[in-house]
Amino acid sequence: MATVGVECLVLGVFEEAELSGEARSVDAACAGRLKALLERGDFAGRAGDTLLVGELPGIKASRVLLTGLGAKKSYHRRSWRKAWAAAAAALARTRIASCAVAIDRPEAKQLDDYYFGRAVAELTGAALYRVNDLKTGKKAPAPALARVLAGPVRTAAAAERGLAHGAAVAAAAQVQRDLANLPANVCTPTFLAEQARALAKRSASLSVRLLDAAAMRREKMGCLLAVAQGSHQAPRFIVLEHRGRAKAQPPIVLVGKGVTFDSGGISLKDPPGMDEMKFDMSGAAAVIAALTFAASLRLPLHLVGLIGAVENMPGGRAVKPGDIATSASGQTVEILNTDAEGRLILCDALHYARRFHPEAVIDVATLTGACVIALGHHHSGVMGNDEPLVRELLEAGVRADDRCWQLPLTEEYAEALKSNFADFANVGGRDGGAITAATFLSKFTQGLKWAHLDVAGTAYQGGAQKGSTGRPTPLLADFLLQRAAR
Repeated sequence: MATVGVECLVLGVFEEAELSGEARSVDAACAGRLKALLERGDFAGRAGDTLLVGELPGIKASRVLLTGLGAKKSYHRRSWRKAWAAAAAALARTRIASCAVAIDRPEAKQLDDYYFGRAVAELTGAALYRVNDLKTGKKAPAPALARVLAGPVRTAAAAERGLAHGAAVAAAAQVQRDLANLPANVCTPTFLAEQARALAKRSASLSVRLLDAAAMRREKMGCLLAVAQGSHQAPRFIVLEHRGRAKAQPPIVLVGKGVTFDSGGISLKDPPGMDEMKFDMSGAAAVIAALTFAASLRLPLHLVGLIGAVENMPGGRAVKPGDIATSASGQTVEILNTDAEGRLILCDALHYARRFHPEAVIDVATLTGACVIALGHHHSGVMGNDEPLVRELLEAGVRADDRCWQLPLTEEYAEALKSNFADFANVGGRDGGAITAATFLSKFTQGLKWAHLDVAGTAYQGGAQKGSTGRPTPLLADFLLQRAAR
């Protein structure tokens, strides 16, 4: 690596002030300068730490970036990802335009050449991402890092393929983050629909159909329209389709929750944190991102994205607790809580999916605060009526390091949704809220192979780090890649 023609070499250092294997070979080329630096105590090798060193003799790169690997005995795949993420973030703060990643990997079964290349590209894209803010001050210059080499590898072709796929995942995640980060007065249901239309115009494999409120009434989407009726913003139903194969093929249908702002409606949310409810369309943004990914790589799949885009607002025309809506499936729903609106949108979208005779249906939604209580911000929740499909998503999450965790979905939970006045209510009690929400959706998926991703805790961050994370785009991308390889 000492002779690689890049501006910067990225090397790993363990907490024990020990150079990793690749770093040792570079140290030999520069007459032990790196080892001397560690012996002086200039760099401790703690996970997440970085140190930029310049002008080492015998090294073609003009700089070397040391990144901490943590304790050697506990070094694993996630340690590697953390080390490269920290290094990429440090490089993004410089004017360095090219680098080579020479951080020792864990054993191959944890991170093979393909996933090594993919992780390098994905994490680089995340580090280079800049929030699309509306500040009027002078913008910071864009990061210069444009060329990243993943090495050394055993199989160059696998690593190059991983880099290409990882770059596509990063680009798709940027689409999701850009849409979700926009304020709700910009990213309205109409805006979201126009973004889908613009995406379809840019890609030969994509087509789009947009339904307005009148078309939704013809489709008898009474639950979706009930959510929308309190807002001055008109609802839109988006049908985005990728045809990657000439012959007919049952599609995979992705269904996204597209609440561009969720006030809770008449069941008004508490004001603290309500600004974060612009992120309640993260499921829709993830579906658009997944279609972007499939089109960019020309995946040989038939893929359909369905998005119900609405605002949930209080007002004189807003749906009220106790109102009963009739879904597109003909089933009636007593709306006990207008802040449980996502499932009302999804149920009509799930019924619409039937006309495609899909191979599989996956909905993606920031659906419940209960899922955040259950799983925190590390795992998305996953449930479904088809165990092999749920297993595919679990395994894709592990490979993509965008993990989900399966929650039970058994018939006992339906008891909580009983209603005296309609076929069922839209909420149960506080207990098992993420599961009863999925149970509600399951009433519209009989005969479908269906899985539900609750990304309320993972799609965005709040507080000082407020912003979209781009999850679960990596998970969905890995799932689609595996399906395309069948």
